[in-house]
Amino acid sequence: MDTTGTLDEALVRLHDSGPERLGRLTNHAPMAVEALAAHGQARSVHRWLDLYAHKLEEFPSRVEPVTDADWSAALGDPRRAADWIGYFEREVAERPWPEVLTLWWPRLLPGLYGGSTHPVIRVGHAVRTLLSGEVTEPRLAELAHGLGYWAARHRPVAVVASLPGADGAAAALDTVAPIAVQDGGFSARLDQVRALPVWAASVTEPSDAYRHLTELVRAATHRYATHGHGEATMLVHAATAPNAVLRTLPALPQTLWAPSLRAAWTASAAVTAMYAPAAPADYTPPGALTPEEVFERALAHGDEHVIKLTDTALDVGDGPAMAAALRSMELSAPLA
Repeated sequence: MDTTGTLDEALVRLHDSGPERLGRLTNHAPMAVEALAAHGQARSVHRWLDLYAHKLEEFPSRVEPVTDADWSAALGDPRRAADWIGYFEREVAERPWPEVLTLWWPRLLPGLYGGSTHPVIRVGHAVRTLLSGEVTEPRLAELAHGLGYWAARHRPVAVVASLPGADGAAAALDTVAPIAVQDGGFSARLDQVRALPVWAASVTEPSDAYRHLTELVRAATHRYATHGHGEATMLVHAATAPNAVLRTLPALPQTLWAPSLRAAWTASAAVTAMYAPAAPADYTPPGALTPEEVFERALAHGDEHVIKLTDTALDVGDGPAMAAALRSMELSAPLA
């Protein structure tokens, strides 16, 4: 983890910006700079931010403070993003951050799908930093921003019927049927998800939940290499959302691991259904590259989703995952 102070500098710089722009597009910069710092590229953080700066908007206006007495009325109200972030800034200033996370994780988990799953991904990046490095004020503030964004964009999925699945995560993803009309934004497509295959539904032991979630992240990452052309940007989240949950598990009581697995599976399967291509495509990566070389290519490419998928691919760490990262660079436009 970055010990130069660059990540903290970048987070302070970014906390003057809102979690979204144009009322619907997520600010990916905090997640991307955390990934850069985590993989030894702290020297490139500010240069990358300079290129991304045109996608940032000012921090939104506050409406009224969120309190312990009335928080449920503000849940899922994107107009209250600044109020929610302020609430969590106060919470992490007054209590240990794992205690705040443990209280709010089960409250927020049913709404993991809001903001196209970006809020939980932002939280996952923040938690990784807090678990693996020094706990600083900017890093605590970043957790507050992530949790606040999640609370403001809290969006449960409709009741989903259960379909026959498969034993393995890869096979279960293969059984996911595309939605009938693949058109419109994330929320419109999510409304069409009415049934998903059952996978790992009987898991209760924390160790089994961790193992299954690791398997899901691997399967979804591998799958991007052959299915990412369905929608190069959105299908990234079939892997990065469950990986955010996986990164957060060590900070949570083990009693929350099994429900976290179920929410992560639903998210990954739903994204797969919403953006699945008509057919897979064979993909041969351009030669054998080390993980470090693959990440350097992602940085040179610059696209925020490419950086985040490559970050997850490095967590998986095998050849098919590196191929998925390289495929995302071919499918996505470079940052400009």
